[in-house]
Amino acid sequence: MNSFGARAPLAAGGPHIYRLDVLEKSGVGPVSRLPYAMKILLENLLRHEDGRFVTADDITRLANWNPRHNSNREIAFTPARVLLQDFTGVPAVADLAAMRDAFRARGGDPKLIGPQQPVELVIDHSVQVDRYASPSAFAFNAERELQRNRERYLFLRWGQKALQNFRVVPPDTGIVHQVNLEYLARVVVRCKCNGTVEAYPDSLVGTDSHTPMVNGLGVLGWGVGGIEAEAAMLGQPISMLLPDVLGVRLLNHLQPGTTATDLVLTIAEALRKKGVVGKFVEFFGEGVRHLTIPDRATLGNMSPEYGATIAISPIDEATLHYLRFTHRDPDRVSLVERYAREQGLFGSDTPASSYTDVLDFDLAQVEPSLAGPKRPQDRIPLSRSKSAFAQALPKLLPTGGTAAAKAESNGHQLHHGSVVIAAITSCTNTSNPTVLMAAGLLAKKAVERGLKSQPWVKTSLAPGSKVVTEYLNKAGFTPYLEQLGFNLVGYGCTTCIGNSGPLPEEVAAEVQDRNLVAVSVLSGNRNFEGRIHPQVRANYLASPPLVVAYALAGDMNRDLTTEPLGQGKDSQPVYLRDIWPTNEEVAQAVESCVSPDMFAREYSNVFTGDQNWQGLQVAGGDLYHWDEASTYIKKPPFFEGVPEAPDAIRAARVLAYLGDSVTTDHISPAGSIAAKSPAGEYLIAHGVPPADFNSYGSRRGNHEVMVRGTFANVRLRNRLAPGTEGGFTRHLPAGPGGQKDVMTIFAASQIYAAEGVPCIILAGAEYGSGSSRDWAAKGPRLLGVQAVLAVSFERIHRSNLIGMGILPLQFADGQSADSLGLTGEETYDIPAGKSLEAGGSIDVTVTSPDGSQRRFPMTVRLDTPMELAYYRDGGILPYVLNQLAANGAASVAAPAQEC
Repeated sequence: MNSFGARAPLAAGGPHIYRLDVLEKSGVGPVSRLPYAMKILLENLLRHEDGRFVTADDITRLANWNPRHNSNREIAFTPARVLLQDFTGVPAVADLAAMRDAFRARGGDPKLIGPQQPVELVIDHSVQVDRYASPSAFAFNAERELQRNRERYLFLRWGQKALQNFRVVPPDTGIVHQVNLEYLARVVVRCKCNGTVEAYPDSLVGTDSHTPMVNGLGVLGWGVGGIEAEAAMLGQPISMLLPDVLGVRLLNHLQPGTTATDLVLTIAEALRKKGVVGKFVEFFGEGVRHLTIPDRATLGNMSPEYGATIAISPIDEATLHYLRFTHRDPDRVSLVERYAREQGLFGSDTPASSYTDVLDFDLAQVEPSLAGPKRPQDRIPLSRSKSAFAQALPKLLPTGGTAAAKAESNGHQLHHGSVVIAAITSCTNTSNPTVLMAAGLLAKKAVERGLKSQPWVKTSLAPGSKVVTEYLNKAGFTPYLEQLGFNLVGYGCTTCIGNSGPLPEEVAAEVQDRNLVAVSVLSGNRNFEGRIHPQVRANYLASPPLVVAYALAGDMNRDLTTEPLGQGKDSQPVYLRDIWPTNEEVAQAVESCVSPDMFAREYSNVFTGDQNWQGLQVAGGDLYHWDEASTYIKKPPFFEGVPEAPDAIRAARVLAYLGDSVTTDHISPAGSIAAKSPAGEYLIAHGVPPADFNSYGSRRGNHEVMVRGTFANVRLRNRLAPGTEGGFTRHLPAGPGGQKDVMTIFAASQIYAAEGVPCIILAGAEYGSGSSRDWAAKGPRLLGVQAVLAVSFERIHRSNLIGMGILPLQFADGQSADSLGLTGEETYDIPAGKSLEAGGSIDVTVTSPDGSQRRFPMTVRLDTPMELAYYRDGGILPYVLNQLAANGAASVAAPAQEC
């Protein structure tokens, strides 16, 4: 459909576009005043108008969007592509394979189940830091990665053959977001649709919460759960409410000595305080022009840390420069400029009145900073890092630990605050040549002054792409980084996602035996409890040069702004200020050592892989041949007898009673698998020795492992099992002895299942913050959880719960489980199924152990009619399968072909 006559050629003989100015010229609405991101959404609606998912009324309403009185109307957004990483990508492909089986069982053609638009998967989450501070570290870790993950990689090779529109970037290439920024992002797509060539804005959803890193290029994209991404892959639009848009007006420019990392940590702190959960954030103002695309990408990357859906910067001259700099096709660069200017998408001159609200942010006020010890929004000025750690220490102490604990390890003193991990890792910073060159320069100056990393510090360098290695080599910084132990360990997320590998045995023994609060410092974006390493209780985010500095100091009890890092070769103290590189030195290194030919060389065969990848041979076929003996890939059970939502959830028991800021790291299995855990016991029973357990992330294709690891985080605190840490609860009603009935959450869930008792979760505010992990919803579903009652939800996780048929319910304003006096020992009756309305309210009835009853209202967080439809069908994938089964081939459009 083309109700508004907006489709017209961009230029004579050029591709067709859907012109936004037609709407304003014809009096539909003043679209020129819309924020940049809303213009992208409006174009998306224009192009996908079909009278069903997108109507002319939807377009008119968005064209007249009122920033001060947003109606929060539902729209259907259709992304141009889907981006996956391997931890979330493997279960997504497994679900598609199982869905093909289910569709064939209903008499359908399995080939109809597959991506309807480009889908790219980057393998970057599987490499682990087993060897470090060694020239052989990269080769050793890469070999171990292939050994551990061979079954998973064979499965992805099947996907490459069986699924159209599906491409895989092999392991040891780069981090998904940096590969996206440097190579995959189109900015403007040119493709053949229905026989004609069209151009339109690049857009995407990704199965990693840090997908908004590409917002730095002006590309609209955000993280979703694997469940929602799978529906998008199958051609389903994403149902969303029109968001509020916060404009962040950037003023002035960063001062000497500060980095993009310091900037993003300060922004994260400010926007968490402002409150932007579920909102769009858009940067505008003069200060934007002083930020490079890698700087802007760093801001976009950490948007999940402050809760925003996106954090976008418009296309401008810096965008065009970066596209040329990364060796994009000149025709692509020309198309981006022509299209953006023609559609009013070029530049950051949107007036402040166009935004729902405006936050002024002075770049000149940013100072060197860290964030921690548990949350990325808890910024600490570098000058206060020592005192802040001392203040946090009492709350970090493990059971039996004391503030005075000290120990000797190999003749070196370890104590609370000893830095045992210093890692340059993650896409937040390894996308930015400026901070990496700064780290290299600082390492050079440190070595020249005679400094060394402390021997108890596990050091590592895991760049986001191979280009980083090239420019560090060309600048001559690699030898100095290696002398300090920052050898290349792999191209992947490593430490930031818990793939930090084991600590040295003597260090691990001292930390455990003396109950020490050990510290990690990493250039990542997440530092939640239990995420980095199970033995490291305090974790701090910092810029790459500060990571190097803390490897030299080895201690969080040292003020790096006033105390020396150590003694130099002349036996004189060396301070951080003595070796900190100047802005001019960093700029010179970047200008002289980073060039477009590096990007051309490294991305010329990005989908080919090395001989090991090419040597993985797998049979083709439309259906996957499941290996019953596999402990990595098992057929998911989500399409087997999927029930619709029950009319009521009756006499439900609380499986876990949790507090505020429970993250998906607490819920979803992540990191290493303990031998003495339900998942470890399962693997041992299936002949897998602990040495070959691998990580939870690598086993996301096996639901038996994952359900046993759900809610098993070593730092989880369940109020039903007071005095414990980890995945423990009580089966209710409690028998004689009460507390003696403590068992694992998995064991309790099995008993409830046998009894036919449904389960629920009680939680506080910001439930499900963190990574967009689909298993944070899949796992609870398999544990029998039918509803989550929380004070508030993070956006991605709420969507994932709905996608798995779990009902999200929010306490009334000012109420919580605490304020209502709930203990978790009650039974709960919840209206559900056909009685629910999107955004409506219901009364929950609780029955106390003494038989007394009471009711309280809760908001149904099924925010849109589409979410309600998904929930009623038992989840988003059963909904899609039902639609395909009902409509057959008629419901599957021909995939568009890029040109």
